[in-house]
Amino acid sequence: MKVWNIYIPLSMKLEDAQMEFIQNWGTLGSSLGISRSMAQIHALLLSSREGLSTEDVMDRIQLSRGNVNINVRELINWKLVSKQNKIGERKEFFIAEHDVMTISRNIVHERNRRELQPIHSLLHKLRSEKIEGNKEDVEHFQNLVSELDDFITQLD
Repeated sequence: MKVWNIYIPLSMKLEDAQMEFIQNWGTLGSSLGISRSMAQIHALLLSSREGLSTEDVMDRIQLSRGNVNINVRELINWKLVSKQNKIGERKEFFIAEHDVMTISRNIVHERNRRELQPIHSLLHKLRSEKIEGNKEDVEHFQNLVSELDDFITQLD
């Protein structure tokens, strides 16, 4: 019988829990092809009820202004973050979409647009091309292109 030595703290400060979440979300993001910084900023905004300014983000996760600005703009493009203005404030504040289903849908949509659609367009183009070469090799290639195109169409 195997005994696991797992430390389960009885309590944790919110800031420590958020930082652990931010670090792990960053690792997950980088394994999914998203920059670690972008994923960490998303995690910070996701774990915050209120909108945060660029300076707030810079202070909390120790990133440069340029890095924060570039990645926040990208998160806005992915529709995971929106910009908000506060009365009496000159700064811009950023708030994450908090609905998990909307977040998931936006990520899937953006990854589809960036990754699947370009290859789908290429496969569709190759499928309609007249390809010259060794008959068996051309047939093999055309079958591959056709199967991949059908698969991506179903996946989409």
